Amino acid sequence: MSTVNTPSAANSTSPASSPSPGASGPRTLGRFTSLGPVGLVLAGGISVQFGGALAVTLMPRAGALGVVTLRLVAAAVVLLLVCRPRLRGHSRADWGTVIVFGITMGAMNGLFYEAVDRIPLGPAVTLEVLGPLALSVLASRRALNALWAGLALAGVFLLGGGGFGNLDPVGVAFALGAGAMWAAYIVFSARTGRRFPQADGLALAMAVAALLFLPLGIAEAGTRLLNPTTIALGSAVALLSSVLPYTLELLALRRLPASTFAVLMSLEPAIAATAGFLILDQSLHPTEAAAIALVIAASIGAVRTQIGRGKAALPAEGQ
Repeated sequence: MSTVNTPSAANSTSPASSPSPGASGPRTLGRFTSLGPVGLVLAGGISVQFGGALAVTLMPRAGALGVVTLRLVAAAVVLLLVCRPRLRGHSRADWGTVIVFGITMGAMNGLFYEAVDRIPLGPAVTLEVLGPLALSVLASRRALNALWAGLALAGVFLLGGGGFGNLDPVGVAFALGAGAMWAAYIVFSARTGRRFPQADGLALAMAVAALLFLPLGIAEAGTRLLNPTTIALGSAVALLSSVLPYTLELLALRRLPASTFAVLMSLEPAIAATAGFLILDQSLHPTEAAAIALVIAASIGAVRTQIGRGKAALPAEGQ
């Protein structure tokens, strides 16, 4: 885990992570990288929240596992067609990384959708984000990052109403499990991004996740997965919740340490609450507004700390 979080590992340039003339889609991904790492994370978070809301409406049609299957299969098809990743020329370690990345991605999706099938979306996201926050504290070697993580954690609990005692305990367990897988996802997304060019590793990992979940989705939803409307909605969920955000996050993790990225993930509940206020006309209570302010302050602090660390390292590198 420590190899992911050191500045040299996070910002190193290797042949696998540098765009090559023959790499798939370099111009498209180049446009994304112009957003900057923080912009990539924010854009991915907004996309995920829209996709999550759409997925909740799809569950009565296909069930939680059916929705996950549709999302992963559609995302895998899109990414494989766009990226056209090479299957040869990769080491055993490369394949091991991408397979574990696919397993964690599938588990993260499956556990989260089982959670939102039992508890409201807001508390589910709030509980899930505890995984990245824990990763931030454990992975960072600076006390200041632990402070930012603690500030974000306080905001997350405020946003969750200060407690989760009235929720279905099984749903809570699924959400916490999804959070653990989210932390693993961050680690292996960073490793995959360094080993494979562009989004090739993501495409292969998505295919692994889709293959693992296909039998589960068929067992739960059966022929309902073949309904044209269900397929169309599932494809939209795949684009919003998998293809776009996972690609943006993979690009961001090439330029941010996992500890900083993990704190930025605490913006997810804040984005969800803000989207509910702006789009769904849901009331935003003063406590929720204060919680959002805490989470945003923690995220800004983590980013500024990392920028300051990078500037301090430049003179040493030039000596």
